Amino acid sequence: MNLGIQVTQNQLMDVLLNVAVARPVFIWGAPGIGKSSLVEAFAEQVGLPCVSLLGSQLAPEDIIGVPQIVDGKSRFCPPAQIAREEPYCLFLDELNACSQEVQKAFYSLIHERRIGDYHLPKGSIVIGAGNRAQDSAIVKPMSSALINRMFHVQLLVSYEQWMKWAYSNGIHSYVLQFLEVRPDYLWSQPPKSEEPFSTPRSWHMLSDALNEFGENLTTEMVGVLAYGCLTPQHAAQFRAFHKNIQGKYQLNRILEGEASFPTAPEDRDVLYFLADSFRSQIKKELPADKVSVGEQHKRFSHRAKALLKELASISLEMAQMVVARHEDGDGLPDWFVVEVIRDLPRLAMDRKGK
Repeated sequence: MNLGIQVTQNQLMDVLLNVAVARPVFIWGAPGIGKSSLVEAFAEQVGLPCVSLLGSQLAPEDIIGVPQIVDGKSRFCPPAQIAREEPYCLFLDELNACSQEVQKAFYSLIHERRIGDYHLPKGSIVIGAGNRAQDSAIVKPMSSALINRMFHVQLLVSYEQWMKWAYSNGIHSYVLQFLEVRPDYLWSQPPKSEEPFSTPRSWHMLSDALNEFGENLTTEMVGVLAYGCLTPQHAAQFRAFHKNIQGKYQLNRILEGEASFPTAPEDRDVLYFLADSFRSQIKKELPADKVSVGEQHKRFSHRAKALLKELASISLEMAQMVVARHEDGDGLPDWFVVEVIRDLPRLAMDRKGK
């Protein structure tokens, strides 16, 4: 499912506080972006215990219970995890990974807040969550009857809000510094192949591993840890970032004219990281529309073109990579690219796809 509007973490909390108390809510979103942790934080905020059920591991009897004979009549006895006396937050994680039989078992629980003769205590809240079909996750089509029983919201990864959380929760300084330079690396689309990919959760895992190693970290080990958690391209860049901060090449010093791009063959990975970070910095500093360009932008533009010329003298391929428009349409401001082509015509060669 793709909804027309997505919400950030903060907006989702507002939705839960105002909607989930009245109607069941289903949260859609890619793996690893914090759906489960946000539901747990919401439950804590409203003072309710959070009971989580993992849809992909449930059978119908895990919901409706097993039949017993009471006074000559059969009745279903739901499991103790669900049949509680006090109000609570019931979190149905991976709800759209359930079989059709399990989905049917949820109908009355979600719509009427009851299982057989058992009714959820007044004040209880029901929240579901699941991945989308395009995320290469285990999902099954949800019946229209089940979809229509819930309010739906799609969670968006917010870099600013995640970084604010990260600075307050002990995320490793290397992760914070790297994502300050490359905010676009916080999340990547799940791949079709079986390999790690970058999400807020995987960056958190990398941070935990880095913290466990402490000061005994070599660039080689940083690479091992990064490749175990992140999209391969992001892992290579993170490894080069670590090598970079251990050495003398830092982008801010290069921008200020205090250092130059590395030229040694053994520093080619660092050069690639710096070139990629340089591209990101240009996009961050320069407005998309030329009418918004001020004197500060003009100074930065002049410096950026000088650095592109320097970079081209070391590696024309990497300089072209900086100005190239990616296949997804992502590129530098058009007015800046026009100036680059005018002043540095070599960079106009074979810009597409670099």
